[in-house]
Amino acid sequence: MNNVTLVKNFLIQEFMPDVQASELAGDYDLLANGVVDSLGLLKLIAWIETEFGITVDDAALDPDNFRTVDAIDGFVARASVPAGAS
Repeated sequence: MNNVTLVKNFLIQEFMPDVQASELAGDYDLLANGVVDSLGLLKLIAWIETEFGITVDDAALDPDNFRTVDAIDGFVARASVPAGAS
């Protein structure tokens, strides 16, 4: 299962139970549309850390990293690259 599918499944299970994964567009703004609020953002970040084995440090807490499925996927990809690797 790829990261986008994992992220969509988590978001749907936790925040959007009446939506199918195929209906959740990668660029749908989860924050502006009220799907994920500040408490939900903390839950999402905790899940990302556990699911992908990465640490979300203070510098990465920019809401834009978690605004859409595509943004979350990009953040996970960047955070999964070992320091110094290119």
